Amino acid sequence: MSNALYRLSTANQYDIAIRNVSQRKSALSGLQENLTSGKRVVRPSDDPVAAAQAERAQTRLTRNATDLRALDTQRNTMMLAESALGQAGDAMQAFRELVVSAGNGAHTQTERDAIVLKLVGLRDQILGYANRKDANGLPLFQGLGSAQSPFTGTATSVSFEGLPGQHASGNTQIAKVLDGDAAWMSVPTGNGVFEVARNTSNTGKVWTDVGQITDPSAFYASAPGGYEIEFFTESDGTASFSVSPAPTAGTISPDMVPHPLNATRYTYKSPTDIGFDGMSFKITGTPAAGDIFDVTPSQTSNVFAVLENAIGAIRDARKSDGSTDSGVLMHGMARGLTEIDSAMNRLQASRGLAGDLLNRADRIEGELDTRAVQLEDDRSRAEDLDMIKGISDFQNQQVGYEAALKSYAQVQQLSLFKFI
Repeated sequence: MSNALYRLSTANQYDIAIRNVSQRKSALSGLQENLTSGKRVVRPSDDPVAAAQAERAQTRLTRNATDLRALDTQRNTMMLAESALGQAGDAMQAFRELVVSAGNGAHTQTERDAIVLKLVGLRDQILGYANRKDANGLPLFQGLGSAQSPFTGTATSVSFEGLPGQHASGNTQIAKVLDGDAAWMSVPTGNGVFEVARNTSNTGKVWTDVGQITDPSAFYASAPGGYEIEFFTESDGTASFSVSPAPTAGTISPDMVPHPLNATRYTYKSPTDIGFDGMSFKITGTPAAGDIFDVTPSQTSNVFAVLENAIGAIRDARKSDGSTDSGVLMHGMARGLTEIDSAMNRLQASRGLAGDLLNRADRIEGELDTRAVQLEDDRSRAEDLDMIKGISDFQNQQVGYEAALKSYAQVQQLSLFKFI
C-alpha cells in the first residue's frame, strides 16, 4: 500500500467540479429538449445518418400526399363523367320509348308531331351531357384535348372538335377525362355490318327490317360495294323485284322465287324474306314500281346523327294531306331503334370504362395509404424518441445533476483556513 501523498490545489478541484456540473446540465438540457419535441434527432448534427433517412422519408410522404390529392381530383372528375353518361343513358331510354310510341297505329300524325317536339328536347339535352364540364370548366369528354365545347355544329351535323384517344392510367393516377370520340361518335349504321336504305324517291308503302348476317364467309362475296333492290310491276299486275348485281348462285334464299314472266326477277309478296350472299332481311308492305332499297356496308355514325335520323323518320312521315306515310315511318323506326340500341351500347361501354377507372382509383388510394403508413414508420424510426427510454434517461441524468450540485456545495465549504 502506497503512502504517497498527492497535492491537489483547491482551485483545480473547483474547476473540475464546475466542469462536471456544466456537462451534466448540458446533457440534462438536451434530454429535456428531446422530451418536449418528441424527437431523438432534433438537429442533423445529432445523428447525420438518421437525419438523412428522416428527410428522405418526409420527402416521399409529401410526394405521396400530393399524389393522393391529385387522385382525389381525378376521381371526382371521373365521377362527374360517369354520372353524365348515366343521365345520357336515361335520356336515350326515354327517347327510345317515345320512338316506339310514335309507331303506335292509333296515333295521328299531329300526335306524332307532338312526340317529335319531345324528341328534339331530349336530343338537345343529350348534347348538353356530351359537352358537360367539370368544376374547373374543362370538358369531361375531351379525349386527348379539345376546345371548350368538344361537340359543335348543328343538330343534324355534330362534329367532335378534339383529339380522339384515351389518356392512360398510371400507378398513382387515373385518366381524368374520357374519349368523347369513342363514347359519342362511333356508332355503326344499320345492324353494324350492313344497312338497308330506303330511297327518298320511293312512293310505295314498303319498308324493311335491319337484317342479319347468315353466313359471314359468303357476305359481300360477289359485290363488296353493296346491292340495289328495285321493284317492278309485271304485265299481269303482280309485283316483282330484282337484285343488282346478281347474287352468287347457291346462296339465294328459298323464299326468292323467280317470277314466271321474268326469270331475272323474283316474285314479291308481303312480307318476303330476301336472303343471298350470306345476309338476309325482310321487306314488308306494298311497293310501287321503281321503289329502290340500297344495301351497303355499315358506316360509322354518331349518337346525335342517330337521334336526328329517328326524329326525321317520324317528322318526314307526314304527307301533304296530313296523313302518315307508313313506309317512311316503319322503315325509319326499324333502323332508328336498332341504331339507338347501338348508341346506348357505346355509352354503356364508356360508362363501364369510367366505373373501372373509379375502381382503379380506389385501389390506388389504398396503396398510397399503405405507403404513407410505411413511410411514416420509416421516418419515426429514424428521428422519433422512445418516450419510455427518454424519460428514464432524463430522470437518471437529473439525479446525477443533483448529486453533482450537492457534492460541489459540500466540497466548496472545505477549506484549510477554517482549521487554522
